[in-house]
Amino acid sequence: MMQHGIVYEDVYNFDETGYAMGLIATAKVVTRADMYGRRQVIQPGNREWVTSIECVNSMGWALPPCIIFKGSVHIEGWYQDSKLPHNWRIEVSPNGWTSDQIGLRWLRKVFIPETTSRTTGKYRLLILDGHGSHLTPEFDKVCSENDIIPICMPPHSSNYCQPLDASCFSPLKGAYGSWVANQMRQGFNHMDKLDFLEAYPEARKQAFTPDNIKSGFRATGLVPFNPEEVLGRFTVQLKTPTPPGSQSTNSAPKTPYNLRQLEKQASTVKTLLKRHTGSPISLLEMQLDKMIKGHEMALNEGILACQGIQELRASHEKQLQKRKRSRRQITAEEGLSIQEGQALVQGRSQEEEVMPTTSTEPAPMAEYRSVRAPPRCSDCNTLGHKWTHCPNRDSN
Repeated sequence: MMQHGIVYEDVYNFDETGYAMGLIATAKVVTRADMYGRRQVIQPGNREWVTSIECVNSMGWALPPCIIFKGSVHIEGWYQDSKLPHNWRIEVSPNGWTSDQIGLRWLRKVFIPETTSRTTGKYRLLILDGHGSHLTPEFDKVCSENDIIPICMPPHSSNYCQPLDASCFSPLKGAYGSWVANQMRQGFNHMDKLDFLEAYPEARKQAFTPDNIKSGFRATGLVPFNPEEVLGRFTVQLKTPTPPGSQSTNSAPKTPYNLRQLEKQASTVKTLLKRHTGSPISLLEMQLDKMIKGHEMALNEGILACQGIQELRASHEKQLQKRKRSRRQITAEEGLSIQEGQALVQGRSQEEEVMPTTSTEPAPMAEYRSVRAPPRCSDCNTLGHKWTHCPNRDSN
């Protein structure tokens, strides 16, 4: 940075992260107290791999991502009625991983167009790991031609030295896993690419906040430059625990609106009962326990039922919209941005409307009505009458 005069506003971090499309995150399962063993949530069956390329700036803003699906062709439904921003990009690869060509296209079609107009100085610093798709002669050549200086972090140090790994990817995967777990609880046992395109923008919105991005650069000691932020993590520091503060139980009672408030009120009532009766267990206290237990069960069941109804209604509406998406393939030699994909879909629709159509519609039913052939006389072999009405027979 000192050698090339790079300012903090021109520092970027670029990295990839992968997802198993149907993998849920670690979650707490609420069950009844009389059930034995640890309750489990079934995982959805789809383990197809998806990769997303992300890049953030040290000032707290993120570039549009590049999503890499497993496959060989693009599908119209990915771009049809899509709520994704137009500058997002979708690529396909045989295994859902990034490649040298995808990394080079991301540099040319995403990073350079999105950052050129926002560059403060002459050079841009691009911090990345040592993945093979970044260490190609073509990648270095494009960087040199556009005043981009790439710098690779040491191996096995991305969780300490890369801002994306330090602050953004963990909440991103947690938010996506929570969405998948919520879908699983509603009975949707399979997640496909359309589901991913629906969930990823919401999960990304929660993770890629300006505060998270800035904290990643700060935690890795990059912006502002402070190596001790990383080196200090390897030094063990002993801290004296702070004694817990005393809690006063003399506050005026309030109506409980959730389980935490109910438990606090119940504990206070039990303490007062013990002081009044002088015995640790009494009939009144047992009755109070039963009332509290019933209140807890009713409160939990009501909350879960209301939440389940709302989620089922929303999911049903999404499934109806999803079934309307087209599954026709789009032939493309490389990846497409959302805007490019929508333009191809609209162009194909317009061509089908303008193209003259031949008369392939079935004719009216009247034209296909069968007509019985006239009878043929078996005596004189003449059409138009039967042998019972044959004139030759009458004459005979």
